[in-house]
Parts: sequence; structure tokens; C-alpha cells
Amino acid sequence: MIKCNDKMMEVQETRLGNGIRVVTAPLPRVQSVAVGVWVGVGGRYESPKLSGISHFIEHLLFKGTEKRSARDISQAIEGRGGFCNAFTQEEITCYYARVAYDHTWKTLDILSDMYLHPRFDQSDIDRERGVIVEEIMMYRDQPEHVVQEMLIENMWRDHELGRPLIGTPETLKNITRDQIMAFKRKKYVPEATVFAFTGKVNHDECVSEVTGQMGRVRPAPAPSYRLVDTGVGQHAMALKQKNIEQTHMALGFRIFGRHDRRRYALKVLNVILGENMSSRLFQTIREKHGLAYSIGSGMQLFAETGAFVVSAGLDRNRRAKAIDLILKEIIKIKKEEVSARELNLAKQYIVGHLRLALESPLGQMMWIGEHIINYGAVMAPEEVVSAINAIRVEDVQKTAEAVFKDRIATFSMLSPEVSEQEHKDLTQSLKEFS
Repeated sequence: MIKCNDKMMEVQETRLGNGIRVVTAPLPRVQSVAVGVWVGVGGRYESPKLSGISHFIEHLLFKGTEKRSARDISQAIEGRGGFCNAFTQEEITCYYARVAYDHTWKTLDILSDMYLHPRFDQSDIDRERGVIVEEIMMYRDQPEHVVQEMLIENMWRDHELGRPLIGTPETLKNITRDQIMAFKRKKYVPEATVFAFTGKVNHDECVSEVTGQMGRVRPAPAPSYRLVDTGVGQHAMALKQKNIEQTHMALGFRIFGRHDRRRYALKVLNVILGENMSSRLFQTIREKHGLAYSIGSGMQLFAETGAFVVSAGLDRNRRAKAIDLILKEIIKIKKEEVSARELNLAKQYIVGHLRLALESPLGQMMWIGEHIINYGAVMAPEEVVSAINAIRVEDVQKTAEAVFKDRIATFSMLSPEVSEQEHKDLTQSLKEFS
């Protein structure tokens, strides 16, 4: 058993004989429990022909098991006042629920049943295939989503990270029941699985209950994926024309992964540049010049690579000015040190956001589950706070210098009109990051 004590949470972890990990963070004063089943599998584990299968399986696990119907699953949790949901990412799939504490083991039984004995009925597969295709069509009607897909496709050319998590109508059409069952059998294995509990729980009881549900599952090694290396191409520009009201743009930089120590300075950089309404981009583009409603930046870190992205929905007639201002703000934060006041405010924002998130059982469950899957251990929140507070103005600038380079940049734009001259101008503008 591994223990981790911290001002914000007390974590215990036990690895079962077959490789499944059980991690808990008790909150004795609350009356609820958050339970999560985390599996280290997602979009980057898929072959081109099976693109979207991880998300497809996530949907199908809610459609019933050998002994429960879809309605049985939802009523057993929602009918007791709780809720249940799931999400799929590039490297993770998570099924989770929050319930009153006296329904913890019933909920665990349901989630374990979904994990072990999904029905995968052909009629459910065919029906859910249509549901997901409609989901894809919905996203295709959202320009802000389309421009992001254009971005990742060109940031990671011909690589799993460059494909949409949801798949395409073509790949979904051809995925068979046998392929679904084989993928699930090979990827949903003990070594890649974590059961996380937070709230009114006892660690030893959680270990005992998970052992009863999952202890007889045979051990199997965790699945692997193709790393991003210098052989994975990146295109600098992706422009498309579409009859829409706004121009949507995304500027992405292919960067380091989540194990890089610079991730803390990157977080501070992101907050100062574009994460919230106090950020430079929001204040300049929206508040000062009124050129956009939606403007901001974000970051996503994978094992060995990552992306820093600035995105916006712009006034179609003044997009050139808006893009020019966005690029100037990025270059400014790269060339000039941020002020001590900006740095301090960014740190307060990050730490405050973290403390608020960890006040709830669900927030703590997300923290411990994600850390076990991504890092192999739960990082103490106060350790993260210390790392953030240790960031200096020069750290932010050095990180900006490393991130904002033309050779790792991709610009995507979806607009009512795109001229050849505009393409040339944008290409030239990106060279300013050299």
C-alpha cells in the first residue's frame, strides 16, 4: 500500500495481484462518493480503420450488460439520486458516477459489470453507430470545432493524434462487432485499469470490494501506442472556405509532453496569455478592440508531445486586424518579461482554481485517477502549488521562447472567403516566430 498525505487530500493506493490499481481519497465529512473506472486507452491506440472505436465502446458500455439493460443501469444510479457519465480522450477512457455514500458498492457493481460483461448486442451497435454519426454531423455544423479538427490533422500528419477522437462516418460504418469485442478484450486489461474512490470511503473496504469484483481477471500487459517523433510531419497552414458568418482561426504549436518540468511555467504562461477574461488576448482582442466574442488559449499535454493553441471566432470583415493583434501579443510575451503583478495574479488564479476543484469528491476523484493513469502516482496538490509558486518571470519568458517558434506552428482558418494573397500574408506572418 502506498500512502500520500497532503493538506488538501490523503491518498492511499493498492495494486491487486493482477495489476489493477485501487486508489482512494477519503472526505469523511461529506455524504457522497465519487467512483471512477479509468482505462489507459483512447484515440491514439487506434488503427486508421478503427478510428473512433474507443469512443464507440464508451457509448456501448452504457447500452447494457449480460444481466442489466441500459435502463437498469441508469435507473440504478439516477434513481438513487446520483449521476453517471463517461469521457474518451487520446490516452484515457473514464467511466464515473457520484452517489450517496450508502450506494457505493451497488454503483461499483454496476461499473464493474459494464467493464467486464458489456452486451455488445448487434442492434445496440447499429443504433449507436447512427447516434454517433449524428454527433459528428452536429460537430461539422460548429465552425469552432471544425477549425480545431483542421488544426490537429495538420499538427500531427498521418498520426493517431491527428485524427478526430469520434472517428468519421466512414470508419464507424465499417467497424464490426467482432472488432469491437477484440479491441475491448485487448485494451481493457488490468495493467491499464484504475479504480478511484473519493468521499465517504474506507480504503481497505474499497480494496476488498474491487478484489471481489475484479480479482479473478487475468493479468495482461498495458497496450502501447506509436510515439510522435521527428518523422511525424506537420503542415504550417490549413485554410478552408465555408459560407459562415464569422472567421474561425486556431494557431497551434507542437510542444513537449506532460513529464517536462516546464509544464508549470507553461500553465502560468497560458493563464497570462489567454485562459481567462483577465488575460492579455481577451483584454486586447475583445475588450479593447471588440474584434471577437470568443478568444483564448489552451494547452493539452500527452506523454511525449503536446499542443499550445490560441483560438478565436472573429469579425469576418476585420479578421486581418484581429489576427495581427493576436500575433503581436504572442510575440510580445515571447520577447518581453511579464510583470511581477501579472505573474502573481496568474499564480493566485491557478492555485485558487485548484483548491476549489479539490473541495468536491468528483474533483478529487478526477485528480487521483488522472494522475495514476498519466504519471503512475498521485502528485500531492501542495507539491503542485509549490511548483507553481516557484515560477519566476524569466521562467515564463524562456518557456514562451521555446514554445512560440515558426517551425512547430500550424495555423488553421475557416472563413467565408480565403484569398491567395491572404494565404501568402499569413505564411509570412508566421515567420515572425523564428
